[in-house]
Amino acid sequence: MTFEGYHRPNGTVGIRNHVLVLPSVMCANHVVDRIGRALPEAITVQHPTGCSQIGADFEQTKRTMAGFASNPNVASVLIVGLGCETNESKALAQEIAARGQRVEVIGIQESDGTNNTIARGIEIARNLLQEAERHERRSAGFEQLIVGTECGGSDTFSGISANPALGHASDRIVAEGGTVILAELPELVGAEHLLAERATPEVSAQLYELIARVEQRAAAMHVDIRYGNPTQGNIAGGLSTLEEKSLGCIHKGGSSELRQVVEYAVRPSERGLVVMDTPGQDIEQLTGMVAGGAQVVVFTTGRGTPTGSPIAPVIKVATNSAIFGRMRENMDINAGTIVDGVRSLEAVGDEIFDWIVAAANGRKPAAEELEFRDFAINRIGPSF
Repeated sequence: MTFEGYHRPNGTVGIRNHVLVLPSVMCANHVVDRIGRALPEAITVQHPTGCSQIGADFEQTKRTMAGFASNPNVASVLIVGLGCETNESKALAQEIAARGQRVEVIGIQESDGTNNTIARGIEIARNLLQEAERHERRSAGFEQLIVGTECGGSDTFSGISANPALGHASDRIVAEGGTVILAELPELVGAEHLLAERATPEVSAQLYELIARVEQRAAAMHVDIRYGNPTQGNIAGGLSTLEEKSLGCIHKGGSSELRQVVEYAVRPSERGLVVMDTPGQDIEQLTGMVAGGAQVVVFTTGRGTPTGSPIAPVIKVATNSAIFGRMRENMDINAGTIVDGVRSLEAVGDEIFDWIVAAANGRKPAAEELEFRDFAINRIGPSF
């Protein structure tokens, strides 16, 4: 199968054609916001990171920003910095350029203040938008497609309706040569052996190492991860333990061979099913997968989670008909019809697959129509 996408100079293919304005540090958030108000057709995000970070925490922040800005859905990016931040804007721009992305960079201090930077940023972003308008869609194979999978606000129906239906769609993506990212490491705890059985000994060992790391992180804080997961909403929805939640979560990856395990915000180098080390927190997980190259995400929910990415379409699948009816404006697919006995799991899975293809060709899911632009980078350590 094929889809119509935007072919980038670095060999990737996007399904959107955004110009992104990204602050390298939280001190530039106001300037970026003002640029976005002047040019609403540009995509802007704000965040509370980029300074007073050290070691692995800083490296992960920089890697995530570089990966997010280099996502195939982004035609070009303007980095706005302050001038004295840890995540120095010109160094970040160099990292982005090394990934083959069109990038410009400005700094508030070297531009002599806020208003000058805003004016210069509007001028640069306007030129980038004009460049992007010249890009046209052309046919591409599914080997160019990376699909992120996510579940948020899970309930008892997640593991018997939406998640296995998404697994069916995931298997179809893999069969067509595409890549599927399964994330949420804390929500694989207790079910990791089912994935490991579908991997080589080397990949299996890497998976077990990541799962052990999740438990070690909680132990280092002298807490039990199971006091925070399942969440109160999960429990109200009928889930009783983390292991029960994990057994439902794992279905999103289908039944394909596990080909690779990658760190947070790292682009997979293998095609097929891939596990990424992300937290269960929805926005941090979503940002990590998109920074890892996912052009589209399928998000299942039983309690009703209306989040979305600034640069990637996020397709929402309701696990039950009640939440689909109550939050119709936020939902795209009703997997509750499986529980109702109206449709088969495979039929809903095929609908999810068809939605992925449609989104790749330009159709906007609800979260994109509603302009959700949620962005958060997972933190490893405290600020200093």
